[in-house]
Amino acid sequence: MENELKNLRKAMNSSTHKGVHFTELQKKKIRASLHQREVTKKPNFSIYLITTLAVSLFILLFYTGFLPNFYSSDDINRGSLQPVESEWKVRHEYTKNNQKLFEVFPDPTLSAGKTYGYIFSFKESFDIYKGKDIEIYAIHSDTGERINVLPSKTITEPSGGYSSLQRFTAFFEVPDSGLWKYEVYFNNKLYGDVVLSVGDKVIQNIDIPSFVKASDIEIIDWNRKAVNIGNNIVGNKNKSGVIGANMPSININQKWMWHLWEIENPTETKLTAIGFHRETETWHQIITTGWTIGLGGANNGADAHAPSSVNIPMPGEWSILLYVDGELFDVLVYNINE
Repeated sequence: MENELKNLRKAMNSSTHKGVHFTELQKKKIRASLHQREVTKKPNFSIYLITTLAVSLFILLFYTGFLPNFYSSDDINRGSLQPVESEWKVRHEYTKNNQKLFEVFPDPTLSAGKTYGYIFSFKESFDIYKGKDIEIYAIHSDTGERINVLPSKTITEPSGGYSSLQRFTAFFEVPDSGLWKYEVYFNNKLYGDVVLSVGDKVIQNIDIPSFVKASDIEIIDWNRKAVNIGNNIVGNKNKSGVIGANMPSININQKWMWHLWEIENPTETKLTAIGFHRETETWHQIITTGWTIGLGGANNGADAHAPSSVNIPMPGEWSILLYVDGELFDVLVYNINE
């Protein structure tokens, strides 16, 4: 037994368990290996670069319209599915999936502020429309105003003499000129739309010069009254004015002397004066000899002048719109109460 213990101690004292067991080179390798495990792995910048490029490419495709359109017609409120850049171009028909669903025939003289007739020609079979409620809304391109021009109406029969709604007639008016989009709904679901150009309001005076537009009154500044600009001229400095506008003129013929600046060839120029009465919103011929007169040369510091006989039919605030050769030139605002 004693011999066996001696042999065991001898084995334990061998080079594997006693003395210097690792060389310096081995120690350095072990330390380096341990150090590498403790250090966090450095980030891979190539992954970040690829991700950034992918995101940039997606944004480019999305905003330039190359991505496919994943929206259905029910998701798009503008109705026509026309490209955004052409959405407000005049178009009298609505087409979907290369199929014309309807077109509209407005009155050729269509203008704002008056009721006109519209013929809507629907192309699908009558079964598509029968029993459904039709409704039409109009949206103004400039103001965004949206109005219901055709209240809900149930379709019960085809157009007279036709197999379907080839001649559905509606009558309504829109308040302003410009581009209007007409949206057609069946059972509260958008069916399609068209875009029409509506002219200026028609002035009721049938003999008023054709170049005078009802919308011209929109530029009137009623707070900018004409003032004395010298030489007894009451008007707008360096633009236009009148001698005599501050004298009694109600329902009597009164002499007015018109003065205009910025006129290059006065003897070849025509002046048209249109009176607009604020309270009654009516247009009037105030020059007794007609709407238009010729101009003479320089006078009282103005480039052109012309005398005329004027009659103001009622007291109140007046805007005198001056047109030179058919173009709106200036607006004179007066309080005429005598």
